[in-house]
Amino acid sequence: MYKSLNCSNCSGPDQQLPPGANLTCCAICQGATTVVADPSAAPPPPALSYSSSSQYDHVHPPNHPSLVVPSPYNHAPPGPPPAVHGTKRAVICGVSYKNTKNELEGSINDVICMKFLLVKRFNFPESSIIMLTEEETDPCRRPTKSNMRLALSWLVQGCQPGDSLVFHFSGHGSQKKDYDGDELDGYDETLCPTDFETQGMIVDDEINAVIVKPLPHGVKLHAIIDACHSGTVLDLPFLCRMDRNGKYVWEDHRPRTGEWKGTSGGEVFSFSSCDDDQTAADTPALSKITSTGAMTYSFILAIERGHATTYGSMLNAMRSTIRDTTNELGGGILTSLISMFLTGRTYGGEITQEPQLTASEQFDVYSKPFSL
Repeated sequence: MYKSLNCSNCSGPDQQLPPGANLTCCAICQGATTVVADPSAAPPPPALSYSSSSQYDHVHPPNHPSLVVPSPYNHAPPGPPPAVHGTKRAVICGVSYKNTKNELEGSINDVICMKFLLVKRFNFPESSIIMLTEEETDPCRRPTKSNMRLALSWLVQGCQPGDSLVFHFSGHGSQKKDYDGDELDGYDETLCPTDFETQGMIVDDEINAVIVKPLPHGVKLHAIIDACHSGTVLDLPFLCRMDRNGKYVWEDHRPRTGEWKGTSGGEVFSFSSCDDDQTAADTPALSKITSTGAMTYSFILAIERGHATTYGSMLNAMRSTIRDTTNELGGGILTSLISMFLTGRTYGGEITQEPQLTASEQFDVYSKPFSL
């Protein structure tokens, strides 16, 4: 607030003073008038505008359960609200296993399309995206186990409230025996880097420890995992078990050992191509042009068709795309399914690939807006 003097030249009334100005011009005689600040009035605080990531819309559509549950499981103390504008950062891995018996045709297409989506649709700066493929000439940008580990560490390093992070993987996934007792089905889920046969796979325990547990309050991470057996590959505490009618319940996947697999206050959401006991398709059947991962294609298509309103609508749209394609081909998509190359199992009957959603916290999937 400012207290102004009458015009020092003609004593006429001053004009309305713009905020922050210390000089005004008389409308009558054009004389300059000095304005003195009122020391008793403090300047107004800057306006705050943010959306608290821990508050959800409590309006629920008919026929869907109300599952907005204030989480008693987050061990981190409350932090400051997330900033309005934060950094956007992504790690995108496409592993094609070139010149091996495990070669995939759609992985490179998947990561190219995903990068385009992030840059053009969600305004991720190209300089903030690390893309690992076998087509990269820089040896540090090839999807080896070592490079994937370094990239995942970089993804969460120094993240601040308001940041949005993305991890996309398109390649092979598998399972291995769980020896620490944190898996309900007795198997760890894994991702296969290009050198997995010599260096080993990346196990869900490690992925959780690197990009989930350290995530601070106000930071949001989305994982889009297009691989076999990827339902719980981030080891997140909760899985959204949804039926074909869109009804869902949250399954509690917290380890019976009591180990905490959630975040340090941040939010993590993982869209994966199938349940832990299912395989995923690498096929031209969806695009009709070239091979893609069925899950990556359905994820992008859901956004492009305007279904990216809530997490529930995203998951339903992705499942419908894959289910409709399967029906259209009369099951022909099954001929392109990735075989269970690590266990040697093959399938002659019908296989259903159903994208899954897991999260660090329970929420109403039909109320919470989806955004990257």
